[in-house]
Amino acid sequence: MVQRNGRMERREPVLGASAAMTAHGDMRLSPEDRPTTMARNGGGSSRKSGAGASDGKRTGTRSSSGRGGGRKPRRGLLSRLFYWSFVLGIWGVVGVAGLIFYEASQLPPIQNLAIPERPPTIIIQAADGKTIATRGEMRGSAVPLRSLPPFVPQAFVAIEDRRFYSHFGIDPMGLARALVTNLTSGRLREGGSTLTQQLAKNLFLTQERTLSRKIQELILSIWLETKYSKNEILELYVNRVYFGAGAWGIEAAAQRYFNKPARQLTLAEAAMIAGLVKSPSSLAPTRNLEAAQQRASVVLDAMVDARFISPDMEQAALAKPATVAKNNSSDVAGYVADWVADQLKTILPSIEHDVIVQTTLDMSLQAVADKALKDALARNGKKLGVEQGAMVIMDTEGGVRALVGGRSYEESQYNRAVTARRQPGSSFKPFVYLTALETGMSPASVREDAPVQIKGWKPENFSRDYRGPVDLTTAIALSLNTVAVRLALEVGPAAVISTAQRLGISSKLEPNASIALGTSEVSVLEMADAYVPFANGGFGVAPHVISQVKDSASGKLLYTAPSAERGSVIAPPHLAMIDRMLRQVVLTGTAKRVDLPGWQVAGKTGTSQDYRDAWFIGFTGKLVGAVWIGNDDSSPTKKASGSGVPVEIWSQVMKAAHKDMSPVPLPGAGTETPPAAAPPGLPPGEVPEDPVVTGGPQAQRKPATIDNWLLDKLFGG
Repeated sequence: MVQRNGRMERREPVLGASAAMTAHGDMRLSPEDRPTTMARNGGGSSRKSGAGASDGKRTGTRSSSGRGGGRKPRRGLLSRLFYWSFVLGIWGVVGVAGLIFYEASQLPPIQNLAIPERPPTIIIQAADGKTIATRGEMRGSAVPLRSLPPFVPQAFVAIEDRRFYSHFGIDPMGLARALVTNLTSGRLREGGSTLTQQLAKNLFLTQERTLSRKIQELILSIWLETKYSKNEILELYVNRVYFGAGAWGIEAAAQRYFNKPARQLTLAEAAMIAGLVKSPSSLAPTRNLEAAQQRASVVLDAMVDARFISPDMEQAALAKPATVAKNNSSDVAGYVADWVADQLKTILPSIEHDVIVQTTLDMSLQAVADKALKDALARNGKKLGVEQGAMVIMDTEGGVRALVGGRSYEESQYNRAVTARRQPGSSFKPFVYLTALETGMSPASVREDAPVQIKGWKPENFSRDYRGPVDLTTAIALSLNTVAVRLALEVGPAAVISTAQRLGISSKLEPNASIALGTSEVSVLEMADAYVPFANGGFGVAPHVISQVKDSASGKLLYTAPSAERGSVIAPPHLAMIDRMLRQVVLTGTAKRVDLPGWQVAGKTGTSQDYRDAWFIGFTGKLVGAVWIGNDDSSPTKKASGSGVPVEIWSQVMKAAHKDMSPVPLPGAGTETPPAAAPPGLPPGEVPEDPVVTGGPQAQRKPATIDNWLLDKLFGG
């Protein structure tokens, strides 16, 4: 606002012009208004001066060049990009260094790092000293690199880490290639890990895929490279890596897939094993042989490319690709090997080094037993509704010569010979009859074969018919249930249990009348053990499979099996009687289909309720064999009985077991049976005179009042 003629008037401000220009209407710039580099004028206090000073300040710095001047050049886009990339790079390096420092702090101090001790391997040998299986976490002994054919380590280098001998534990080229491949494919296809990184992961870290674990892996890889030579790292690698099917290390893989030491691997076999590292579970030749062979061809091609082998060597290997050994002992001896490993935990609770365990096992007999069971189930299983079976062959000192825990170890590792408990049925009856003999009866003693009822329970014979008065030899030979139950009640269930436990049964037995029919569950191993005294002269034994244990490196003896004998458990007279009775089971009774020419054989069949279990336990003067067939879920079979398939399996295996042995008689086979004694507790005059039975079983006359009197005394009618 300005005052004109005594009144105020509004004047619009004029930008960029001097007062003189405004006053005269001249729009041209005066020399003072032109850009200059001279120092701006000192300003007065008026707005005009202030404006001019302001303009001078604003325009006086634009150029120091000649007239008119020019603009200062702006920084280009590339220079700005370079600047910020440099800044971000610095911060990135700082961040990565901090992350590495943090992850390193989570590891043990470098000076305290050490290669973890290799878990001990359990080398299991047969009685003849031949290795039949390996157990332990690694399941294979360590093999020096120099002991392997040159193409074995070369196969791993060719397919897993071509620049192994030139990098420092980390392969930048491999990492870059893996990064590009993963980014272009949109998924994780390559890891870029060196052999050293894989070893670091196996030795120190978990298998999880995280950034933290990867950084620790890189740190440990560099540490390994600084501490160990390349060959030492490669040796550690081939002895620690996983090859599928439970095989850790090159030795375990060679034994598992090819049934031979790693030192004897062929080029084709080495290529197959090296190829498994990529995906050991899915490529395992026991699971997918075709995929394993295809992967082996890729390994061979990589070996040619790396100039480790010639094209001719590759063609020879491709012409005869590796295959899995057919007679692989891991399946044949798998059940017994697992049992050995379990027992070793009790014998030697702490194992620090590899050990050699020598067993009582006869591998030729083991193979026969395994095949006999498999063939019998394949031939009759569907028809009889039977899926499983088990067998134990034991010598007269308690040593296990063969043990089969199921039809296929590959399909199921559950040991039905040792772990499973099943009802033995009538194969339990010898303990009842032995108890009766020990209380004064004889094989010629007579009891009534007739229907019996005990508080609502009505045990019946297998044939559903009854013979009236029969001697005990006939009763056990024909497996008459009513007589066995009467005897159990006569001597007392507790006495029967005591006898069974004295001979070797360790499972819990229920003290009731049905104990006579084998309703309490036991294992196949227990039944074989409890029959051994019948075969060896009446001496109890402890079943065992381990003979001795030695340190693998030093040969130091760590354990020797003590004497298995537990002393006399059957008096000679009673042994002679029970063996003669069990011999009749084979000659004229339920086991008359036994086929072992030239040998005296005795034993007992057994079939549990609803045909759920079928047994035969038989023995000679040299060996005892127990056979069971049934279903894991205890479902009924289609009338499979002990006199059928179990007897057939037993005969086949025992023929092979006895072929190089000279026949020996059963203990007391020529001993005359002593006269019968009166059953304890009977009224005078009620006991018949039992003649000695020297021939086949024959029925004897006997007062029918004995059974009724016994039941009245025990149950009150």
